[in-house]
Parts: sequence; structure tokens; C-alpha cells
Amino acid sequence: MTSPPASTDTPSEAPIEQIALTDYVLGLGDDALILAQRLGEWITRAPQIEEDIALGNIALDLLGQARTLLSYAGDLEAAGRDEDDLAFLRDEREFRNIQLVEIENGDFAVTMARQLIFSAYQYELYNALLTSADLTLSALAGKAVKEVYYHRDHATVWVLRLGDGTPESHQRMQAALDRVWPYVEEMFVGADAVAALPGIAAEPAALRPAWTAYVENVIAEATLTVPTPTWRSRGGRTGYHSENLGRLLPEMQNLHRSHPGASW
Repeated sequence: MTSPPASTDTPSEAPIEQIALTDYVLGLGDDALILAQRLGEWITRAPQIEEDIALGNIALDLLGQARTLLSYAGDLEAAGRDEDDLAFLRDEREFRNIQLVEIENGDFAVTMARQLIFSAYQYELYNALLTSADLTLSALAGKAVKEVYYHRDHATVWVLRLGDGTPESHQRMQAALDRVWPYVEEMFVGADAVAALPGIAAEPAALRPAWTAYVENVIAEATLTVPTPTWRSRGGRTGYHSENLGRLLPEMQNLHRSHPGASW
């Protein structure tokens, strides 16, 4: 299947597959956009100057993915919204990201735990999308899989360094894993949009074995323990979010909403 052209139909009149694809693409784009915003908060605050640059570069990679995905979602939606409209003019309940990416950075160990979990997931996701029947998704995956390989490697190095370092760094790295692990399950929950897109979308549950093998190997090598959470996040793909997103969006959207229609 080639990428469908923009339609003049209203969203309610669009084919079911087009509606499902719009929702799926929005979810992936929102994941990348929100985590890019979170990582950008580390610039000038990272523990080393190299980390300012490294985290900034990872954020830019994610932002590039978000731009492609949100632009495509706007074309699919055919409601006259572009990437900026979707990024800056939607309210909290309209976002489709998983809750993992919206949690606050915490200390550096929490950020690295979140990054390991998410980049390992994205690596499997984009590998799966390399063979997507949708040409836009497969083309994006061809570029993004190389980026997220580096993101995963960067997080891996830090988890190993902190986990197998001093008693203090070990304790904080374990506490970080405990903090973010309740958000893992949501990454692998199937959605109606995925079920409606065979051959196009990546089935989340199918990504889990390879993700688990990689992440649990890193955790073991770092002398850490896989957490056993007592609760799990849910609902991000359908617009239910934590208070973290409610605090993040006003900062991210303030300039655009303060000067509607402005060009720079």
C-alpha cells in the first residue's frame, strides 16, 4: 500500500483504515514529541557538558520523528491541521502518547532508566515498521532505526555505569528502575487502531520478547534487579494522562498560543 493521499472527506466520513492510521501515527508522533520536550529540559542542567549535547541531539532526533509523523497525521486527518497545529493547539485529552514519556525527568538515573526502556522499545518498533506496507512509515523507520540504536546504546552505557558503580549510584539506579517500571506494560498493549491495520502497524505485543531480552540483559549486567510493580499506567493511547502532561503542555505550547498565526 502506498501512503494515502489527503482526502477531502471529514474525519467522520473517512474510511475506517484511514481513521485508524491517523490515530496510530498520532500516537507514535506524540511519543516522540513529548519525550523530546522532556529531554530538552536537561540542556544546561545535565551532569556533564557532553550530556547537554548528547541529550540535546537525542531530543532533536525524536523531534524530527515527531515532525514527520505529525505532518503525516495532519495529511491523513484532512482537517486542515499541520504539524504545528497538532503539537501546539491540542489539549491534554487529545494527545495519544504513552504515559512513560510524559513523566518528569527526576534525577539523571530516572531519565536514563526511562530512556533505556523507551529507546529499546522504539528500536524494536522501527525494525518492525521497516516492512510496513505504508511507504511513509517504512521510510521513516529506515532512518529512525539508526537513530534509536544510538539512543539505546547511550542509555545502556549509563545504566551499566550507574548500576555497577558506587553503592550510591547503584541504589539510585535501582530506585530509578522502580520508579519507571509501572509504565512498561502500557507500551505493549494492543489498540483498536493497530488491529485495524494488518501489514501496516507493528503489533505491540510482538515487540516484547526482543525488548525483554535486551533490557533484562542490561539490568543483569548492571547488577540491578527487574522491578515487580504493584500498579501500571494505562489509557495514554486513548487520551488519559497523568498530571505530568498537564504541567508539561502549558510550557511547551505557551509561545505558539500567545502569538497565534505568527511566523518567525
